[in-house]
Amino acid sequence: MNMKSANSYDNIKCNIEQQQFVDPGECDDPFQIVMEKAGNHGRFQLIYNLIFVSALAMAGAMMYMNIILALNIPEHWCTVPGREKTNFTLAEWRRLTLPTHKDNRDTETYSSCEMFDANFTEIDDWQNWNLTSAQTKVTGCRYGWSYDQTWYEKTIPTQENWICAKDLFVTNVFVVARITEVVGSFLLGQMGDIFGRRFVYYISVIFCSIGRLASIMTTSSYIWFLIFSGLAALAINSLFQSPQIIGMEISRERDRSTIAIYQSFGWSIGTTLMPLLFWWLRDWQPFMWCTTIPTALILLFSKYVIESPRWLISKQRFADAIIQFKKIAKINGRTFTMSEKELIQIFSTAHAETTYGIASLFSGWRLARNTIIMGFSWCVVAVSYFTLVLFSSRMAGNPFLNFLLQSIVEIPAYMVGKYLGDTYGRRFTNCISFLISFLTCIPVIILATDVQYEHVIMGLAAFIKFLNAVTFFTASLQGMEIYPTCMRQTGIALGTILANAIGIVAPYLVYLGTTVDIRSPYYILGTLFLFGAIGAAFLPETLHKKLPDTMEEARQFGKQEKFFSLPKAPLKVTAESKRVGADAVRDDAATKKLNQTKYAP
Repeated sequence: MNMKSANSYDNIKCNIEQQQFVDPGECDDPFQIVMEKAGNHGRFQLIYNLIFVSALAMAGAMMYMNIILALNIPEHWCTVPGREKTNFTLAEWRRLTLPTHKDNRDTETYSSCEMFDANFTEIDDWQNWNLTSAQTKVTGCRYGWSYDQTWYEKTIPTQENWICAKDLFVTNVFVVARITEVVGSFLLGQMGDIFGRRFVYYISVIFCSIGRLASIMTTSSYIWFLIFSGLAALAINSLFQSPQIIGMEISRERDRSTIAIYQSFGWSIGTTLMPLLFWWLRDWQPFMWCTTIPTALILLFSKYVIESPRWLISKQRFADAIIQFKKIAKINGRTFTMSEKELIQIFSTAHAETTYGIASLFSGWRLARNTIIMGFSWCVVAVSYFTLVLFSSRMAGNPFLNFLLQSIVEIPAYMVGKYLGDTYGRRFTNCISFLISFLTCIPVIILATDVQYEHVIMGLAAFIKFLNAVTFFTASLQGMEIYPTCMRQTGIALGTILANAIGIVAPYLVYLGTTVDIRSPYYILGTLFLFGAIGAAFLPETLHKKLPDTMEEARQFGKQEKFFSLPKAPLKVTAESKRVGADAVRDDAATKKLNQTKYAP
């Protein structure tokens, strides 16, 4: 490449030093011109997205969510000896031996943790036995518990008796997982921007796989089970984030939502297949092995793991970026001939910025506002997602179909999210989705206590889950497009940190809904949805905008945007026409000057 071609790149670069009042999202992206030489929409991108964005998301989703089904607690009651000496049915025996209490729907049901204080094995004459005298005192389950095996042969709580006095054991597992996710997102998110996306990817796969496999073998020791469950959750978010960020940074602008679809579909397929697998196996141990091992097998495809050249350039590691460009070009059937010196010349205005971790995301009013709103949006999505998923597996009926229904609605939701996000913008889609979710909570609250509306409630809950998936898709995409390259993974990690910190309340919301009042979770979720809709309206639109590379670009992002506006697609022009256009601008200026009256013949 000669100096003339280098200068042609200079004509289309956005120099922030010269255009401080121009919205950087409207500028041309010099990185994309370089990326085109290696191929930004070729065989490499297809292979990478299928393996590390879609397949890894499918395997990771099964590994991440399998613990929810494995920790399910089926209906249970005190085991009371003596029925074998009678001809009573199970229902009759439970009526004689178990007290009743009101459940979360204010309906009378048999106790799960208490029995009448009597020795039923010594009763010979049941017809003359005085029920009233025996049924005045109750006691805890003296002889263990019996479990409904309609859907499960065995789960972890039924094997270890994590019920009654230990009924918070399951809730605490989810809470510990949320806490370690916060810690892991904080550490690994910043490590991704400091040491690279690829480094964090390897750490994530190894930690998640070892943690989940070890937890399978340590259920007999609750403390060790908690430790390894926490280890599995420590790196789970970066397992999804790092590959997706790389995929977006090496692809065309118009492919960003498609890459998000790759991951979203992978996630949904994994969470859809998972309950069917447990329904078939009926035992938690083979189910956990089958849904954990595939994540570790992704390591076999390390040949295609690259570091993001965009991130390398932001760190001024131009020689390493050339190596990655050549890897991509080779699989795309191209030859990348650009030298390190030429790359430095193109990005001569790019300087390695000094950042201060998460604190840098609050440098400047506009960036701080965007960060706060994105963080709150992720909080709402996370709390509602985990509450709905956990709650669905605790509701009456087939737990596998309940979970399946919650998962399968995500697939069309992602398609709707992609269409709306690519047509009307990310901001509009998020805002409307939050608002409709709020309105849907109202009939759920009204009907939830009536058993005859069980199927209606499940349908409405699935619809809220549908809307939640739409919001999750566009909010995740929007977050990756708002933050600069040098802080992109840190920004995504901050959203995850906040989401998981607030997400700690989700298991307790479920506990409240299943033990106190079934409407309780929806009161809280409805309120969050309303505030989420208001906040999302104030985010900048990211559709058709250049990814910001520097902190200054991120601070100016959306500055010239009108509040009541929809995004407009840019004109489709080639790199060659851009160069011609730059020359045409100069020629047009000369022509305009010559057309002035004083130059008339």
